[in-house]
Amino acid sequence: MSVEKGERVAKVVARAGVCSRREAERYIEQGRIAVNGRVLTSPACVVTPDDVITVDSKPLPVRERTRVWRYYKPAGLITSHKDPQGRPTVFDSLPDTMPRVISVGRLDLNSEGLLLLTNDGELARRIELPSTGWIRRYRVRIHGDMTTDIMAKLAQGVTVEGVRYAGVQVVVDKKQGTNTWLTVALKEGKNREIRRLMESFGLKVTRLIRVSYGPFQLGALPKGGIDEISGKILKEQIGGLIDFAAPAPDKKRAVKK
Repeated sequence: MSVEKGERVAKVVARAGVCSRREAERYIEQGRIAVNGRVLTSPACVVTPDDVITVDSKPLPVRERTRVWRYYKPAGLITSHKDPQGRPTVFDSLPDTMPRVISVGRLDLNSEGLLLLTNDGELARRIELPSTGWIRRYRVRIHGDMTTDIMAKLAQGVTVEGVRYAGVQVVVDKKQGTNTWLTVALKEGKNREIRRLMESFGLKVTRLIRVSYGPFQLGALPKGGIDEISGKILKEQIGGLIDFAAPAPDKKRAVKK
């Protein structure tokens, strides 16, 4: 359905970069989103460009062109805008010149490596969907030995504590004493998936680095480094996932983190 015919309000809010679509639906449940002055109680609301949408009584920011950044998340940062325990977050560490962005997926506190950031919540949702089929690759150091039997079981998919995990491809890169370095490739990316899978076979993950997410690579990006992906590359790699025909950025109304 096109914007002219109307779109679900949560999708429009996500495309504006305020939050993800799922978060927008929670905002509606909390009474934080209004359309034309009427507070919404259900996400089943279709809006057009003529409607005035507010979030926490503030006008929805003008949609910028879709932008995506590569960021090397260091270990020790939470992939969240706010942490109840007051721990440092990814978003606290970003340059002040950055617009408000959300992450594509997450990396847990002790994991590091490539984290994609975008100002387009709808794009983030589409990339994360298993149906998109983007492979995520990690360099993983474990304490112990990875056997061919374990690799075969992981490739078939296993169930851990009632949670079913799809097949994961594992390659042994090298042994260092009692440690083993692996390359792990997966599509789903469930919460702490690699750590839980390894622990189910008695293997402890001592370091985890995401080195690629779909077509995008960590490359030589330094820890804490951030690099915007050019519009040309975005159109080549994700042109089928999103409509790039967006209005030019409105600098006065851009929402900062």
